[in-house]
Order: sequence, then structure tokens, then C-alpha cells
Amino acid sequence: MRQPQVPALHQARAYWLEHGHFPPGLVDERLDRSWRRSLAAGLIPTGSRATGAHIAGTDLGRILERDHDLLSHAQPVMEFLFEQIRRSGSLIVLADHHGILMQTLGDSDFLDKAERVALTAGASWHEQHRGTNAIGTALAEAGAVEINGPEHFLERNAFLTCSASPILSATGTLLGILDISGDRRGRHPHTGALVRVAARMIENRLIAAGSHHPLRLHLHARPGGLGTVAEGIIALSADGWIVGANPAGLALLQLSPADLGTTSLGQILDIRLDQLREQLMRPADRPFTTRRHDGLPLFARIHGAHASRTVPAGAVYPAAARPDDALTRLDTGDPIWRAAADKARRVAAKQIALLIQGESGVGKELFAKATHDSGPRRGSRFVAINCAALPESLIESELFGYVPGAFTGSRRDGNPGRLREAHRGTLFLDEIGDMPLATQTRLLRVLQERQVTPLGGSEAIDVDFALICATHRNLRQDSEQGRFRSDLYYRINGLTLHLPALRERTDFAALTERLLDSFNPGHPVRLAPGLIEKLSTYPWPGNLRQYANVLRTASAMLETDEDVIDWHHLSDDLADELSAAPGTAPKLATPPTTGAAAPNLLELTRSAIDAALQATDGNIAEAARRLGISRQTLYRKIKR
Repeated sequence: MRQPQVPALHQARAYWLEHGHFPPGLVDERLDRSWRRSLAAGLIPTGSRATGAHIAGTDLGRILERDHDLLSHAQPVMEFLFEQIRRSGSLIVLADHHGILMQTLGDSDFLDKAERVALTAGASWHEQHRGTNAIGTALAEAGAVEINGPEHFLERNAFLTCSASPILSATGTLLGILDISGDRRGRHPHTGALVRVAARMIENRLIAAGSHHPLRLHLHARPGGLGTVAEGIIALSADGWIVGANPAGLALLQLSPADLGTTSLGQILDIRLDQLREQLMRPADRPFTTRRHDGLPLFARIHGAHASRTVPAGAVYPAAARPDDALTRLDTGDPIWRAAADKARRVAAKQIALLIQGESGVGKELFAKATHDSGPRRGSRFVAINCAALPESLIESELFGYVPGAFTGSRRDGNPGRLREAHRGTLFLDEIGDMPLATQTRLLRVLQERQVTPLGGSEAIDVDFALICATHRNLRQDSEQGRFRSDLYYRINGLTLHLPALRERTDFAALTERLLDSFNPGHPVRLAPGLIEKLSTYPWPGNLRQYANVLRTASAMLETDEDVIDWHHLSDDLADELSAAPGTAPKLATPPTTGAAAPNLLELTRSAIDAALQATDGNIAEAARRLGISRQTLYRKIKR
């Protein structure tokens, strides 16, 4: 924003209060918009109190837990930034995407002044609560702003000068705000630039740590720009789609956030995905060159998602890159699954709750058991409970146990309960989204106090277990709508991992080979070439569970001298569905029953997509959730 002189601003404020607008040409249009929003929120410029509630204690703790990734990557940058402005009478502030202050770092001689206007953790600096201010106005305008002295809507904040910049995710989502506030008499013209650079540093750290992206491309117009805060960073899916970028990366490739997930690398740069993967095998410090579609040369480095030497899907990993543990033994090469396993390993030895999300049948319990077997508690019990399978009347006694004679029909000697059985081991709560609300309340108390009281008893018993939960539901949405306790959600959501659906995985052939080996020990069996092609494009609504059942049944249909599974080994219903898919239908050993022609798979898919988009008023994210596919997959199917 343009910064007019303070005396002129005082005159402009008086004019605005009398006439409802600023004198023409004196202030930036954004400041005028912000003042109008502040007035519409019911704030009074001369008011002595702000309206925003102060969040503290458990509520603030939930926010900090929710944004732990942002906090962990912002804190080192804030400390570095503080060293640059130390003894300037300033405060560095990190706010969340609602304007709630999460962390502050500043000079002791300014902290008293800051506390008097609630520049402290837990305070809301949204425009609706504090009027025009750098944090709230940066949120409202979705851009960097500076608010100096009497530009603040509330006169009590006029002693401040504040510079703020948004922090964006790799997909353009606003994660939070970084701000420097101080006494306006010490205002420095370069503070705004310093904050913007620091925000870019945080964004770059976040995207570089995003291990759910298999490949990461770093770009700059000059070789010396690589590795600096000015470099562009592009996140790529395993099949070469641009799924994330920092602002510099978007600018270099002339893209907008709306292009993410709908644009392939080959549409923008003259380099193929296989060439990028070859670059991964070369020295990491050696840049290569590529060209933008308009001929502009760019210097680049390619990195894996979780380390600069990560090998892409389909390549052979060096032995040192893959620990010999249970997670590795489940790994068949899909980069998204592998990234989830790498994250699970890093928290297995720590008291961090793990929440596994994914469609039914993707192997959430197998993943949880492998995580347990790969961690320090592998010598103790892994106790698995399916919350959806237990009757509501039994789930509390099953979880918490009961003392002898606690209720009619109870065992004479009581029951310790599954939580106590998991002591020193791992408790796995499958489909936790289906747990009754009353049980959620008791579970939350156990997780907070690390003690369990059996039904009918009065003595609390200490328990120590690692917690892994799984669900196919959107628990964040359920908690917002009152179907799941929000405080329990934040307690179990220490680290969330998403396991990909079978149709989204890149390791279909390797998975098939492993399953066939398990069903046919000592007897190598393979799929007919035409059949595996059809199976690999089937949507598999039941995911791995469904596919494993298909291969198990087909293996049982083999004659003793057969080692190739073909169409006639499949159940009739699946064979009919596969043969109706686009392409040349193979001849079946048994002709299908005559009758009206069924719509092919492409038509069914198109119909399902149209219905989901119509039901969600065109909301891509919600439609993808209902269809059980990723947004990127839905974008691609729409463009076909």
C-alpha cells in the first residue's frame, strides 16, 4: 500500500468519518476497502476494546496441533528473522488462516506494549475483530500489506507499524500470515520486503518437505538462482502432472493455482518424465537445462520427495535407502504409498498418534500392523478393534473392560478390556469415525490422562500404548458437523496419512505378482497379457481387498497343469464388466447371456462424474471425495 504522511492521514481519517470515504488519491484502494469492511463489522474507530475473543489453553493447543507442520517450518525462519531485527523494538508474529496468533517472538522492551493491544498468542487479529491491521487485511486481500500508524482502523493501534505476508501451500491454499509489528516511530522501509522473503522461505521449506509428492523440480532462469529463496519449486505426481508449486514456480511456468492438477509437465517444458527420472541418478548438485514452451531457457535440479537422492517409481532402490522392516516388505513401488510409509517410520518411535485415511479395502490395517512391526514396540501386542463391527452396547466394555459383576451377563472374573491389552504395545482403532459419541468422550479422557477405569470400577489403571486410528470418512468435516468430537479429532490427528486407492497406484503389476505368489506358493502363476491390461484399468471400488479376492478365486480355478490366469478363470460378473470396457472385447470361454446391451465402463464413469458434479454444484473437491478419487484424477477424467 502507498504510505501517505501521518498528518495527512489524520486529516483523511477525520474526512472519512464525516463523509464515509477518503479524499481522492490520498490512500490505496485496499485501505479504503479495509476501512469499509471494518465499519461493516460494527467496529468503532475510537472504541476502547476489540471484539475478538482470546483463545487459550486446550483450544489454542488444538490450533497448534492442527498447524504443527506450519509451525515447525516457520519457527527456524522466525528465529533467523529475529536475529536480523533484534533490538529494533519489534515483534515477529505467526498467525493461522483465521488470523489467530499462534506464536510471537520479539524484543522484551516492546512486549509490554504488544500485550496491551493483545498482540499475544491466542488473540484474533481478523479484520472483523481488530479492524484494519496488517494480519487481518493480508488475510482479506490475500496479499502482502503494510499498515502504518493511523492507517489502523482502531485508534488504539495507531502507535503500530505492521508488515504482513501470506504463507501459501503448494496448491495455493492460504496457510497463515507472517507479520512484523513495531512502534511506528521506528518504521523501516525494508521491513515489508524482509517479511515477504521470510514468508517465501517458509513456503519453500513446506513444499520441499511435502513427501507425498514423488518428484520435485527446482527451477530458475540463472544457474546461481537454484538453491536460493528465489527459485521456483514444482511438485510432480508419479505420472508427470504438476500438482503443486511455490509462487515463484507458478510465475516461471506462467501458471496459476487453478492450473495445478490439470497441467502436465510436457505441456510446459520440453523434457519428458523419463528424462527427469534419469536425472535423479546423476549428481544432485549438477543442474541441467530445459526450455519453457515459448523457448525461454531454464536451469533445473530434480529431487525426490523426501530426499534429494530419492529414486522414482519403477527404479531399483539402493539397499541403504530401504530399511529391512515390515513396511519395506509391504512396499511394491508406488511412490505415494512409499511416502506414507516413510512418514510412519519417522513417528513410530515417538508419542505421536497416527491417523490413516483411505477408501475401504486399501489396506489400512495391514499398513498399521506393519508400522507397529517396524517400530520399537514390535515386541509387544498389536491390538486391533473395528469400531464399526462392534455393537454400540458392547463397545465400551470391549474397550475399557469391566470389573467382576459390573452388569448382568458379564464374565465372573471381569474383563481387562482391549486398551489394557495394548499396554506397552499399539492400539489400532479401525473405522474410528463410527465410534459412538459417548464412547468418544471416554476415549478422549483415556488419551489425555493415560489411565483407564473399567466399567463398574473406581480405580484408574495406567496404560501406555501407541495409537493408530483409521477411517474412510472425512473426520474434519464430521467434527465440524457435530458427528465426531473435534477435541478427539485433534488428539488422534498427530500425523495424517492417506493411502492411495488401487486405481491411483502405479505398482499394479508388482502388486499382482506378489498376490499371485501368496495364493500359489511354489507354483509361479501369471496373468494373460490382455487380461492384466483390462484389470489394471478397472476402477476397483473394493480396492486391494476386492482385487485379492478376485485373484484368490481365479487361482483356485486353475487346473493343476495351468500357470496362466485367463478370462475363463474369472467370475462371470467381473468378466462381463471387463469385456464391456472400451476396446476390443476378448472372446469368453462361455458366451455372455444375451439381452439388452449394458453401458460400457466409460459411459458409466462419465455418468457418475456428471451426477457427482451436479449434486455438489460443481465443487470439484467435494465431487472427488464422493467419487472416492483424487481431485487430480477427476480433473483428468473431465478433460478426456
